[in-house]
Amino acid sequence: MARVSIEDGRLIVEMEGLGKVWALKSRLVIPLEHVRGATADPGIVKEPKGLRAPGTHFPGVITSGTFHGKDGKVFWDVRDAARAVVIELVDEPYARLVVEVQDPRSTVALVEGAIPAR
Repeated sequence: MARVSIEDGRLIVEMEGLGKVWALKSRLVIPLEHVRGATADPGIVKEPKGLRAPGTHFPGVITSGTFHGKDGKVFWDVRDAARAVVIELVDEPYARLVVEVQDPRSTVALVEGAIPAR
């Protein structure tokens, strides 16, 4: 699971517990200017992931780490699909982040409310 917060104009995504081990990352920091939006999307876990490098993937159990697909690199940290949130990025190494959070609705509202007006 990940904890998402906003600090000093940056989106902070911190992996918790064993998520740090499975994802091989403990924290991602993204300028809010590079965040396009966020949605709660439990169905995303059924989509093709691409090549895993590095990370962990046991279908139906855990998807965690960096995956390289046709749309670019995607960071995953999901065990419970019902809690999946997708954060779309621009001008970042990752095209999007797909993370499991405690409360998807409030996380989406937090991110959407923090994005600068374009």
